[in-house]
Amino acid sequence: MGKPLYKRILLKLSGEALAGEQKYGIDPQTINTIASEIREVVALGTQVALVIGGGNIFRGLAASSKGMDRASADYMGMLATMINSLAMQDALEKAGVDTRVQSAIEMREVAEPYIRRRAIRHLEKGRVVILGAGTGNPYFTTDTAASLRAMEIGAEVIMKGTKVDGVYSADPMKDPNAFKYSQLSYIDVLKKGLQVMDATATSLCMDNNLPIIIFNIKTAGNVIKVVLGEEIGTIVKGEKND
Repeated sequence: MGKPLYKRILLKLSGEALAGEQKYGIDPQTINTIASEIREVVALGTQVALVIGGGNIFRGLAASSKGMDRASADYMGMLATMINSLAMQDALEKAGVDTRVQSAIEMREVAEPYIRRRAIRHLEKGRVVILGAGTGNPYFTTDTAASLRAMEIGAEVIMKGTKVDGVYSADPMKDPNAFKYSQLSYIDVLKKGLQVMDATATSLCMDNNLPIIIFNIKTAGNVIKVVLGEEIGTIVKGEKND
């Protein structure tokens, strides 16, 4: 196997990615498959941090649109991300990967508090660090949490694993003329309103020139391919690199 392109990555997974073919909850086969891929990446010497969404269990924005207080709904969403984080920790440790979960909301019985220097130390020791509970603040998505944490820990790239193989001009399931972008600038994403990450997360990456790679997590071997530098999915980066 080749030499990894990245020394330290942040892998962002949607909660839906853990649900597999079911619409709700956690599919054990899916989470075990992802864990085995992460194990291979760690074996290459790449340091891995994870941020996982909670949409397979509870989506704060959807609940607030139906009348629930937005802050309360968002805190519930953060707790959903912790359920996913603990499930992923279990799958990784069963695959033989040392893993630590850190939470932005204090819950010492199940996770360490998020401490930036401690997270970096875990990564340096070859442990996978799962960063749960978003930013710990309502009104921010797990996309924004991923961007913020990636910057804090010094990740070289955000790898966003989704159910599609990149960013399209329109929904490929609905529009037969939709085409896939192989590369985009941050400005393109913001101007065209493309579904990469939300505007706050994209702006944060743009300000700090942190590339984002969007790829299909459901295709076996894709995580390794991205880490090795194969051109799959869509990369979002600054115009000066185009």
